Amino acid sequence: MSTTGTTGTTATTGTTSTTGAAARIPYRLVRKGLVMSPLPGEANEAEGVLNPASGRTPDGLLHLLPRLVAEGNVSRVGLAEVTFTDGVPSGVERRGVVLAPDEGWERGKGNAGVEDPRVTWIPSLGRHVMSYVAYGPLGPKPALAVSEDLAEWTRLGPVQFAYQPDLDTDLNLFPNKDVVHFPEPVPGPDGEPAYAMLHRPMWDLGWFRPGEGVHLPAGVTDERPGIWISYVPVAEAEADIRALVRPRAHRLVALSAHPWEELKIGAGPAPIRVPEGWLLIHHGVSGHIEDPFVPNQKVSYAAGAMILDPADPAKVLARSEEPLMAPETEEERTGTVPNVVFPTAVEEVDGELYVFYGMADAHIGVALLERTA
Repeated sequence: MSTTGTTGTTATTGTTSTTGAAARIPYRLVRKGLVMSPLPGEANEAEGVLNPASGRTPDGLLHLLPRLVAEGNVSRVGLAEVTFTDGVPSGVERRGVVLAPDEGWERGKGNAGVEDPRVTWIPSLGRHVMSYVAYGPLGPKPALAVSEDLAEWTRLGPVQFAYQPDLDTDLNLFPNKDVVHFPEPVPGPDGEPAYAMLHRPMWDLGWFRPGEGVHLPAGVTDERPGIWISYVPVAEAEADIRALVRPRAHRLVALSAHPWEELKIGAGPAPIRVPEGWLLIHHGVSGHIEDPFVPNQKVSYAAGAMILDPADPAKVLARSEEPLMAPETEEERTGTVPNVVFPTAVEEVDGELYVFYGMADAHIGVALLERTA
């Protein structure tokens, strides 16, 4: 269970020091079972259902937006209404596909996919904002889409990170994943309210340009992928929602700090406002990753949490030293990528918070997020 911890990370070049004060994370995750598995005979799910987003349709019904993986690792985003047993999420009723790799920048000559969606309902914008990974010609790049009803989505396009001279690099050069938005405006670096997104750049360019290797931003000495934050001023986004794809003021939030996350970390569901600040559930990876990637990696994905400062969400106030959940069940330990617990959505149901998560890149599970004090 979560105890106390610090981030162990200091970033320079205009970013915020994230050395957090030792503090307890008063939350735990309690498994509640399997929610969704591939449907036999369904071509879009031949290689798994996993890593869902979530939201409520205008009639108030809870839905998941799972990643559906067809043969050849081609991913789509589906829509599935959640069903309940004794008030606990226990299954789904499928409602079709809402996003497919139909755009040229979502496809390469030998690959295609819209992957790992995260959806945040932002009341002040009156929209569900979906971030997803477009698996295009240059690999995984973040993109955004918006919807009023979860069924019809309008692409805003690929995220275009503003150039920031003090980083001495262009964030658009790098693969990037685990993009998720805060559900309300937060203080920006200049103190003005902004819509903020977390994301996870990956600095090794050698995987698609052999020999190029790792290129780190100025002031960053740890090449392991970590969590960053970027901002869009409220006035700009509310004047034109397409401004969300042009974030700026990029700052490092956290890097790997503990053995269970020694390889990399990334954001999970949208941050939740709690008495201590913003509760961010994140994943951490340990083990060994083959290069190039092959199935059955010798890695373990686990779920932890950190508290971000409400006055400055680039600052970590507390962090779990041990994971809140690590692979234990058969579905979590056996699948396309064994030993994976990958939280991507959180929803309130009758006053309780439920976290939906990918299981070994093959199934979707649900856990109750409980306060321990």
